[in-house]
Amino acid sequence: MTRSNEARPDAAPAERARAMETGNARIAAAFAGARGRAALMPYLMGGFPDVEASVRIATAYAESGADLVELGVPFSDPLADGPVIHAAGTEALRAGATLHQVLDAGRRIAELLPVVLMCYANPLYARGPERFAAELAERGISGLIVPDLPLEESADVLAACDAHGIALVPLVAPTTPDARLSEIGQKARGFVYTVSVTGTTGERAARTTDMSALLARVKRHSTVPVALGFGISDGDQAAAAADAGADGVIVGSRLVRAVAEAADQGADPASQAGSVVAELAAALVR
Repeated sequence: MTRSNEARPDAAPAERARAMETGNARIAAAFAGARGRAALMPYLMGGFPDVEASVRIATAYAESGADLVELGVPFSDPLADGPVIHAAGTEALRAGATLHQVLDAGRRIAELLPVVLMCYANPLYARGPERFAAELAERGISGLIVPDLPLEESADVLAACDAHGIALVPLVAPTTPDARLSEIGQKARGFVYTVSVTGTTGERAARTTDMSALLARVKRHSTVPVALGFGISDGDQAAAAADAGADGVIVGSRLVRAVAEAADQGADPASQAGSVVAELAAALVR
């Protein structure tokens, strides 16, 4: 059966346009209806510490004030991930987590919050962009982030995502020049993921980047919301990102660390991660 948010490759332009709006609309609604000054998007590693725990953690996120969820697919060579997320992905793979299982977890999470899948290019191309985008649409997943997909090689993935109503979310960095920001902004769907620092993901005590200047520069070239990620780990940093102009705040390593610590201590990972999200959400409200 064909879902209403999925358009066939040979569909009429109007049908394809309707499909393209679906993921964008869900994400736009989440940003517009955010409970704080910026939308809160916590990250979780699919399959860590196991697949069912992933769904429970996402449920805790939703109950604790999250507006969207970034769902990571474990991968053996995650070039953008720092040690905490890398270790979680390795554990998920060791426990037997598969892409299919993570996508099915995404389907269940999408009943609670819009889901943006973070997946490296290798699993995507192993399936093919068309099939991959269709599988996301079938599960109600709203967006896709591919950190190792350069702009110059994204046309086929963007076309497949547009056809199936999936927002292909681009990444930009402090080092991205204005001319490239303009190109990326023209093709951005859902939101622009703005990396706040050079390097990989991870918690940082201090910043060397002027967040206000970076966000203002990205916004000049974007017609969709701009979210800030990498290095945000507590309420003060989340609030500072919102004050600097971020439409959304993405938090990853701090939450993955909370899950890992809870699992090591025999505690409930969902409860531990939910407490961190509640702290972040409260900081964005004040």
